[in-house]
Amino acid sequence: MTGRLTLLSKPGCHLCHEMRAVVEKVMAAADVVLGEEDVRSDPAWRHYRLEIPVLLYEGVEIARHRVGEEDLRRLLAARGVDVTSRS
Repeated sequence: MTGRLTLLSKPGCHLCHEMRAVVEKVMAAADVVLGEEDVRSDPAWRHYRLEIPVLLYEGVEIARHRVGEEDLRRLLAARGVDVTSRS
């Protein structure tokens, strides 16, 4: 089953661009899809507005500000995501 990652960001956020690049590298070998949302677009994300980037897996926060490739692989694997091959 393919998991869903959501990157909460906003235009002009350099840390958001960095996190997206890491996520895209990991996605090449993981069974996940990525969506990106403007943190200002949903009132439910109000508490994240000064904390971006934030990465959610199936709606649950798994990383904030920065994440490395190995850390992201570990976080996804802990949630049962196959990080060794793309389906």
